[in-house]
Amino acid sequence: MSYQVTIEPIGTTIEVEEDQTILDAALRQGVWLPFACGHGTCGTCKVQVTDGFYDVGEASPFALMDIEREENKVLACCCKPESDMVIEADVDEDEDFLGYLVEDYQAKVIEIKDLSPTIKGVRLQIDRAMQFQAGQYVNIQLPNIEGTRAFSIANSPNEEGIVELHIRKVEGGAATTYVHENLQKGDELDISGPYGQFFVRKSDDRGVIFIAGGSGLSSPQSMILDLLEAGETRNIYLFQGARDVSELYNREIFENLVKEYANFHYIPALNAPKTEDAWTGFTGFVHEAVANHFENKCSGHKAYLCGPPPMIDAAISTLMQSRLFEKDIHTERFLSAADGANGQSRSALFKHI
Repeated sequence: MSYQVTIEPIGTTIEVEEDQTILDAALRQGVWLPFACGHGTCGTCKVQVTDGFYDVGEASPFALMDIEREENKVLACCCKPESDMVIEADVDEDEDFLGYLVEDYQAKVIEIKDLSPTIKGVRLQIDRAMQFQAGQYVNIQLPNIEGTRAFSIANSPNEEGIVELHIRKVEGGAATTYVHENLQKGDELDISGPYGQFFVRKSDDRGVIFIAGGSGLSSPQSMILDLLEAGETRNIYLFQGARDVSELYNREIFENLVKEYANFHYIPALNAPKTEDAWTGFTGFVHEAVANHFENKCSGHKAYLCGPPPMIDAAISTLMQSRLFEKDIHTERFLSAADGANGQSRSALFKHI
């Protein structure tokens, strides 16, 4: 059985299978509703139901409050229709977004390596080429782990049939613990993608600032490789934040890119370097490195931020104090289920970030 869900104000109707979420059906049919976490914790995909019956699903009470439920608001990533429905959604269209359809793939692990003491690099060979936009992510189903997990794609879209992931071990996290302790070369996994609306606005020719923390380097790495391979001539800056040298992974990749491309600039920042690191670079948090480098004058750039929520929030404040407007700041927050339980969500002060 399936149901018809009409999305206003665009007037598009999608077909949603029984036990399928509205968001999943929309993405597989080329309708990109706004969303972020994909598992009911951030509230980005909130829509208004104007007609029909539904199961609200496992939406976090922080992302969907009781009063909103009474007003027939739902999260598209959790809501499953129980009849034909009509919903109202804030569908933003961007000329730079390619909107590739979400599909299912079979993947084989071809490489696992230690990128840092807490981050594994995993390369997957998929059964056919996946079209994706640099900055997007995939969902992975791991053996004996309930639900799927989202991981950003780190390689260039030009590397056909390959998906590279950077996976940080989260204390108490069943999925990331499995990857770090049990996943083996040769294992086969079910994945789906591409997901996400974190991408470079290539039609805007201003300089680009990337700010990354921890495994949040994955998306900027893909975006930077994509830009440079395409012959981009604008100035591109990567600010990579880490605790110490052991956590500053893939440093050599970016140092080599600096030698190869005159328009690429790499500024790593360590907030707690060890004595044995003999660190001579910037010492402090990554947002402080941005303020220092640009002398609190970031206007004339587009900024892309990827990492844990505290880093994102600090970087947003720094950029806005440095004369960069909200419309020129784009983020990808690495939210876990624990973040949702603690009430983490996008700031109500900002519409887009």
